[in-house]
Amino acid sequence: MKLSDLSIRRPVFASMVSAALVLFGVIGYSRLAVREYPDVDPPIVSVSTELTGANPQVVESAITDILEEELSTVQGLRTLTSSSQEGFSNITLEFNLDRDVEAAAQDVRDKVARVRGRLPEDVREPVVAKEDADANPFFWLALSGENYDLLQLSDIGDRLVKQRLQTLPGVGSARIFGERRFSMRVWLSASELTARGLTVQDVQQAIRDRNVEVPAGRIESERREFTVRSLGELKSPAEFANLVVSSQAGQLVKLQDLGRVELGAEDERSTLRFNRTPAVAIGVIRQSKANIIDVADAIRAELPKVQQSLPPGVQLNVAFDQSTFVKRSILEAEETLVLAAGLVVVIIFLFLRNFRATIIPGLAIPASIVSTFAIMYFLGFSINNFTLLALTLAIGIVVDDAIIVLENAFRHQEELKEDPVTAAQRGTQEIGFAVIATTISLVAVFTPLSRSPDRWCSRAWSPSRSPRCSAPRSFGCRRVMGGSTSCSKADSTGWRGSTAAASPESSSTARSWCWGRSESWWRRSDCFGRSSGSSFPRRTAGGS
Repeated sequence: MKLSDLSIRRPVFASMVSAALVLFGVIGYSRLAVREYPDVDPPIVSVSTELTGANPQVVESAITDILEEELSTVQGLRTLTSSSQEGFSNITLEFNLDRDVEAAAQDVRDKVARVRGRLPEDVREPVVAKEDADANPFFWLALSGENYDLLQLSDIGDRLVKQRLQTLPGVGSARIFGERRFSMRVWLSASELTARGLTVQDVQQAIRDRNVEVPAGRIESERREFTVRSLGELKSPAEFANLVVSSQAGQLVKLQDLGRVELGAEDERSTLRFNRTPAVAIGVIRQSKANIIDVADAIRAELPKVQQSLPPGVQLNVAFDQSTFVKRSILEAEETLVLAAGLVVVIIFLFLRNFRATIIPGLAIPASIVSTFAIMYFLGFSINNFTLLALTLAIGIVVDDAIIVLENAFRHQEELKEDPVTAAQRGTQEIGFAVIATTISLVAVFTPLSRSPDRWCSRAWSPSRSPRCSAPRSFGCRRVMGGSTSCSKADSTGWRGSTAAASPESSSTARSWCWGRSESWWRRSDCFGRSSGSSFPRRTAGGS
């Protein structure tokens, strides 16, 4: 063992090397990102398509079924889950772990482009996006005020809160949930339309044609040139009311003759409450490699300044902070790590009853653990529950190796009456191969666990279009004896939203196709769930 002999002959050199490793470990620890779980992006790709005004049955037949038929042939596909809601279709594709997510996303885009011509003309361009582990908000703020409606709160949140939060270091973006955008609402009278022989489509086409700014060119003369601007965009309810819809027998039919026009919210079908008060939620999304604790502390430090810039009567409260759970879990793991190291040193001292012999594992444990942070930093790891758990388990390996070497050198010194240097050299040479073999065997035990295939057909997801903000749900399906399928659902809601009761025609439909790795069959079964205040059939299919 040349390394051990060199360390025994030159103890100062060995001490300086250990001190340098500890120093690098301290520097790496200060720069490591802190997360609750490792930064792993699952091989999941989603396809979102929007068709305004279509009910779930039309969305399913005109969009979802067509895309499903084409996307089910993508290479490496493991599960395909689709949901059809009012005016919205979402398809989630999960690939095998060995499938490159970039190549999978490109294959999905190619498949969608092939069937784009078979989709309805009014459908918006399908959006293909990869699943990002850090794409969900981790910090939620509630903006409320007794003397302000949701339209005003949405405007305040967009101008005064959102812009300030997005400038903080580590913040990727900020999104507003439950907002109300200003829009012009037109209430038409069916009797007036029938009396004049008009339809809703005629009114819609008139507004689309006359409420537009078109390039008007310029006026040129010998000495001057003017740019002409066409003021065709309507901005007030009075201007919309005077809009001409049609001309019948020389008489102009205006929009005010067919109904009324008022300024209101673009969507009034959903609302959000905080402490039983209508509010607007602001979710903060951090950058991919940002430290979640540092970003949360920066947001909390900025909140008093943001509160001072808000109008009187508007309150900005912290509704949810995920960093609190991360701090507690990381702190508990660190306490376990320190407690394990301390107990090991105490037990060694009680059994050996030799202070000098206890110093060796007492120094080996922190030197080995702390220097590991430097390697974690260069490999791109983060401090999370899994890495701290691994370090806690590694203490046992370090102590085992240290005790084996220490006991053998102590035996040479006490039983064979050798001097300390000779006993250390011979004892290390005798036991060195055994120490390496023990470490390799432990690595061989844990290596198969990291390569075991995942055979469960389950998923945790959060509907982005549901009025339940930050409401993670998990649906699982498994095959049981007799050919039946048991479906389970778990719902944990942090925010509560409410909508008007939907009719059966506007209910949402979700389907899931799962292919098992060990069997070639697939089938479909019926489950029932509830979303957005209405009951809907949820069909889930599963393989093994």
